[in-house]
Amino acid sequence: MEALKSLIRHVPDYPKPGILFYDITTLLRNGDGFRRAIDAVVDPYRTVPIDFVAGIESRGFILGAAVADRLGIGFIPVRKPGKLPAQTISASYELEYGVDALEIHHDAVAPDESVLIVDDLLATGGTAQAAVSLFKKSGAQIVGLSFLIELNQLGGRSKLEGEQVSSVLRY
Repeated sequence: MEALKSLIRHVPDYPKPGILFYDITTLLRNGDGFRRAIDAVVDPYRTVPIDFVAGIESRGFILGAAVADRLGIGFIPVRKPGKLPAQTISASYELEYGVDALEIHHDAVAPDESVLIVDDLLATGGTAQAAVSLFKKSGAQIVGLSFLIELNQLGGRSKLEGEQVSSVLRY
């Protein structure tokens, strides 16, 4: 995993002072690194029955779509407000640097269908917690949350108690 870590660029003071941004675009442009990263995100769920992968805007779209393809299942985009064309359900959350919301189409998933939520980063856990809330409102079963990167010191995992959480790279 150290080889994957070496492909991630660290950008200090982005998007605001005091934040260290983990830029995965440098990993994505490396074909072998991208393939190994997707394999590592998928591995804990290869034998788990899953109906859909949900990817959180925006880097979660990149990873989540690749994971869904690798698993041979459908993909559900979890979007910022105002980006989906049909009726939506919404959940607000706090970031380490502000407040935002997420939405899915109200009919994105049927009750009792299973969803794996994928994103690039688990930091404070607010974004992931909001995504879990959206799918639970729909009656879906959350089979797990899978992240490329987890920032241990920010304690995001604690907001996801009771959920199966996996991460590939931990800082």
